[in-house]
This record gives sequence, structure tokens and C-alpha cells, in this order.
Amino acid sequence: MKKTHIIGLIVIAICIGVIVSTSGDTSAYVTFKDAAQMAADGNKSKVHVVGKVKKDANGQLTDFYYKPEMDPNYFAFKLIDQNNQEQEVVYLNPRPQDFERAEQIVVIGSSQEKIFKADKILMKCPSKYEEKELKAN
Repeated sequence: MKKTHIIGLIVIAICIGVIVSTSGDTSAYVTFKDAAQMAADGNKSKVHVVGKVKKDANGQLTDFYYKPEMDPNYFAFKLIDQNNQEQEVVYLNPRPQDFERAEQIVVIGSSQEKIFKADKILMKCPSKYEEKELKAN
């Protein structure tokens, strides 16, 4: 067997190892109901839940808890998923910047008893997608 064949087999084996190891990191987009059912069935895998945060008529956040002077790494808020189910989400990190401006939130984590514990929060901020006026001279 030539050296090039051996090197080719090693490269193929490494590629297969990388594919197998990264396939376990994928998670599904579910609702709070599905996440709670998965947790009740003993499935501890991470899931994505898409939703909107509760805001009042003036666009201000409602039903959230964040006291940075007490514990800067505890942020809790209510999220309404795509089936209009409301759930408390706990995020054990500082509140993300511009959280109140986000239109849609994706929380990544798992359901635990009556809360959803988020490990990551992804936000879609409307200001990034607004067209800016061009000023002509």
C-alpha cells in the first residue's frame, strides 16, 4: 500500500469522526409544550424555542426580573411562543444588550419543571433591518 493511500484513509477517517461528533450538537425548533414533554420523557437535549417577549402598549418590557445590583447573572422574563403559550424563561447570564428592542427571540436550552432554562438567547433586532434614509446633496 502506498503512502498516499494511507494518508487518504487517515483523512477520510478524520472527516467521518468530525461529522459524527458534530451531528450530536444539533437541536430542534419546538414549542414550550413540546419542550416540556421532552423533559418529562427524560430527554435532556437542548432545543430552540422561538417567541416574543411581553410588552405593554408603549413597547416597554413587562413581566421580567433583572436586578444587576443583587445578581447580575440572573435574568428572568416571560416569552410567548408561536402557539401563544406563555412561559417563564431564566437566563443565568447578564441581560443581553438591546433585549427590549428585539422583536423576536430564540432561546436555546431545556425545560425544567415550570421554567425554561436558557443557555443562549438569539435576538432579531428591527433596527438592523430598517432602511436608512440617504441624504442627497
